Amino acid sequence: MNEVINLSGSSGNPDREIILVGTAHVSRDSIEEVRQVIRDEKPGMVCVELDSGRYAAIIEQDNWERLDVVKVFRQGKGFLLMANLVLSSFQRRMGNELGVKPGEEMKIAVETAHELGIPYALCDREVQTTLRRAWARCGFWSKCKLLATLLSSAVTTEKLSEAEIEELKERNELDGMMAELASYLPRVKETLIDERDRYLAAKIWSSVESPSGPGRSGPGRVVAVVGAGHLQGIRASIEKIAAGRESADVSVLDQVPPKSLLSKAAGWIIPVILLALIGLGFFRSGVEVSLAMLLRWVLWNGSLAALGALIALGHPLSILVSFVAAPIGTLNPVLSVGFFSGIVEASLRKPRVRDAETIADDVGSLRGLYRNRITRSLLVFLLSGLGGAIGNIISVPALASLLAH
Repeated sequence: MNEVINLSGSSGNPDREIILVGTAHVSRDSIEEVRQVIRDEKPGMVCVELDSGRYAAIIEQDNWERLDVVKVFRQGKGFLLMANLVLSSFQRRMGNELGVKPGEEMKIAVETAHELGIPYALCDREVQTTLRRAWARCGFWSKCKLLATLLSSAVTTEKLSEAEIEELKERNELDGMMAELASYLPRVKETLIDERDRYLAAKIWSSVESPSGPGRSGPGRVVAVVGAGHLQGIRASIEKIAAGRESADVSVLDQVPPKSLLSKAAGWIIPVILLALIGLGFFRSGVEVSLAMLLRWVLWNGSLAALGALIALGHPLSILVSFVAAPIGTLNPVLSVGFFSGIVEASLRKPRVRDAETIADDVGSLRGLYRNRITRSLLVFLLSGLGGAIGNIISVPALASLLAH
């Protein structure tokens, strides 16, 4: 699926062309189409919908072997790693069914450009930046909904035929998928789709203004290889940039927005309510009632955190740490229970080389998630944190009922 955008050059320069090639990310036909378009058009620049990190992951086989899980937890990137894993697994599963590696058409675009002596540019935003911006826009329950959606996509056993994958190149089908995502989590849709359309368009526009290689057919002819779902958005943004209605400077989209005061305060709402209830119990009914309230909170909070670690089949010590650390994580939101339990699990059951080698496949099934030590540490991290959060929510009415009596 190709679209040609003709742009009038400025200062008397000849007209310029951007040839957008829309692909299905795991399609044999897309791979051949990309190779043929670049050879036929012989552009001055080839742009691909990849960032440096994803490109390195495609061409390097030992990427996961260098993963330090404990460091991931210490840096507070556990949620991001899990989201990244399940997204990769979903594409890999489709690729395995069709015998095509995910991202292969982007790799072919770069290889073909290199073969013909054409410069190329990686025009997508770093995936970690995209995920962090999306994550920053989600509340706690939105994060849970997003992870649940991603996990269900990763472990589904539904088979997709090659014809169905090719149907994803039909615009109406993609528009329907985007509309469904927008209605489910509109803020995530804006970051994952709309922002990336604008970002890709700006980078492709900048490449148009770059000089072409020697002997090329035009100083501004560019072939841009992107997912078919981005075609409409990229075209619209390029036209806005060309008309001066939109800036080509997208540096702000590379930044993770700082938390607002309200967002920072939100993490302290539950702890403040719990402490206020316990303090009120002390002043109204004495030490005995306040101690009973404190015990009830610790039991709800700690027990459900420990249950989460147990459901993740965590190490016994990880389960115990989840129980003990849950109240600490509540009183200091900077340190979550998953921070402690995840580090303990990863330290006691150190990931093996084979865990790194099979992680992308293991994420595709529940059995694999539990078998792989890297993903099991992530499960302990996620489920203990979720259990502790549910325990805190339950504790508020439970303490209020004690106070009422």
